[in-house]
Amino acid sequence: MFKKIIIGLAVLILIVLAAAALQPASYSVTRSVAIKASPEKIQPLIGDFHQWVQWSPWEQLDPGMTRTFSGAPKDLGAVYAWQGNREVGAGRMEVISLTPLKVGIKLDFYVPVESSSLTDFVLEPKGDTTQVTWTMSGNSDFMTKLMGVFVSMDKMIGPDFERGLAQMKTAAEK
Repeated sequence: MFKKIIIGLAVLILIVLAAAALQPASYSVTRSVAIKASPEKIQPLIGDFHQWVQWSPWEQLDPGMTRTFSGAPKDLGAVYAWQGNREVGAGRMEVISLTPLKVGIKLDFYVPVESSSLTDFVLEPKGDTTQVTWTMSGNSDFMTKLMGVFVSMDKMIGPDFERGLAQMKTAAEK
């Protein structure tokens, strides 16, 4: 009986590992919102990390989080690093591309899991509103693929993007 349980567990583990190996090599999470404000009013909320406290879905998760700003004070070359509780972990963001209608950010997580991704915010004017599209994409290492067997990056991060965009909308429409 014990031998059958061990064999069953081994087969189950092999199935999970095989499913992980078949996961996509990359991921992308995208969410959008229409904001009644011009790109000129919205872009500084994104390109200046000091403004993220107004809308970022992670800023309120750890009131004691340590924040460090370096590089350019805002816009291209701006760097924001954080270290916080287990909900926010530790990481670093840097504005790597900047136009009036797009902000590109390199995002590096150090804790709880090391990973890197690229984040783009695209601002598309549409009459008296601006469509803001937030996309994060990156390569899936084996741990990401293993996690993807149980929950997708879209399901894990998408709700945070939705909350952040709703908060950005509130801040920009003031």
